[in-house]
This record gives sequence, structure tokens and C-alpha cells, in this order.
Amino acid sequence: MRNVSKFDHTYFEWMRREAEAGTPMVPAATVVLLRDAPATGQLEVLMLRRNAAVEFVGGMWVFPGGRIDPEDHDGAADLLAAARNAAVREAKEEAGQIVDGASLVWFAHWCPPANAPKRFATFFFACRTRADEVTIDGSEIHEHAWMTPAAALARQRAHEVQLAPPTWITLHYLARAASVDEALAAFAAREPRFYETRMMNDEHNIYFVWQGDAAYPDLPPDTPGARHRITVGAEGWELDDTAVPF
Repeated sequence: MRNVSKFDHTYFEWMRREAEAGTPMVPAATVVLLRDAPATGQLEVLMLRRNAAVEFVGGMWVFPGGRIDPEDHDGAADLLAAARNAAVREAKEEAGQIVDGASLVWFAHWCPPANAPKRFATFFFACRTRADEVTIDGSEIHEHAWMTPAAALARQRAHEVQLAPPTWITLHYLARAASVDEALAAFAAREPRFYETRMMNDEHNIYFVWQGDAAYPDLPPDTPGARHRITVGAEGWELDDTAVPF
């Protein structure tokens, strides 16, 4: 049996409290694979389109990732190390990419709203990929593309692709970096950011709200103060993160 670290104790206690408020959660990991485009030198991210028939985020464009499997704990000191192993495994399984676990920068953790039908408590890692060739299985993953973050966001605005809020937020931050080195340095320079999502609405909009927002966790969305949210309205999605710099 593996050792249970201080990190695990703290993390599992948090998961227990969250589960009391809603749907139980499953630990998971995602890896954001980055490259400087061969032709232009622009930062690009690997995006995968999930089979529309699968139950979870079917048809959406995502980063490689999935649940932390029992074998991911082999040789891992704690859940964070197991998450790294899962990210390496998912990169290989979903995209044919070989990733060095030591190169992964842990930059975020996402927890869906309490009423979500499935909740994956997901560690988000980023790294530079050395291989441009991508191999997908054609079953769970139906399409792939290297995109600049700005292009991916533009395609979402044009309703050409579907993105989940964690993917959308990550692309926004990556769009502020000119290169892979700059993006990874920015992520590494700060503590990983925890997103425990709360959903709110009024007569005009839906809001995804996170810690740092004046309305978080359960005040009216028009509460004056700092903002850390996505507003979903008639004009599309808008990020307001005055409370949280890159």
C-alpha cells in the first residue's frame, strides 16, 4: 500500500467537504501540450476533439487528460505525483505524445460546480512537447489540431468549436504569452490556482464565478468589487479577471 502524504490528507479532506455539497468527485489530470510553431514561431497548443457520442464533454475540444487510474499511483509519493503519472499516460494514449513527467508545470486545479452530473477534480499541467506528430485513436478522440490560443478562442466565438470553461480560461492566459518559454515561466512563477466553480445567473446572463470575485461563493452576481468570472450573455463569453493577474 502506498504512503499517504500530508498533501493527500489535505486534498482528500477538501474532496470530502466538496462531495458533501454535491456530486462525488473523481481525481483526474490534464496536460496542456505546447510548441513554438515551426513556420511562425508562435505559441501553439494541441487541441483534441472528443467523440460527440461519449458521455463526458462529448464533441468538445479539450487538452489530453482523464481520470487518475490505480496504476498511476505505482511509485508515486502522493496524489500529486500520481496526477503527473496520469498526465504522462494520457498524453501517450490520447495523442501519441511522449512527455517527461519532470517537465510538467502544475499551474491549476479545477473543481466543477456541486450540481454537475460528473465532477472530475482535475490537476492541470503544462509542458513543451518535442514531437509535432500526433496520433489519435479515432474512437474517443476524433480530430486534433495545433492552434494558437487566439485562434482557438476565435473559433469558439464563431461557434466553430465547443470549449469548456477550464479550457477557455487556460487559452486566455496562454494567449498573453508570446512563446512556450514565456508561458511556462509565467505558470511556474506563481502558486497553482484553484478554481472551485460556482454558477450564478440573473435575468440577462449566466456566470461562472471563482474565488477572488466579490460575489464568490454565494452573493448576488452584481455585488460590487473585484471580478474573477466568465460572463455568458447574448454577445458570447467574456472573461473578467481584474482580481487575478496572469
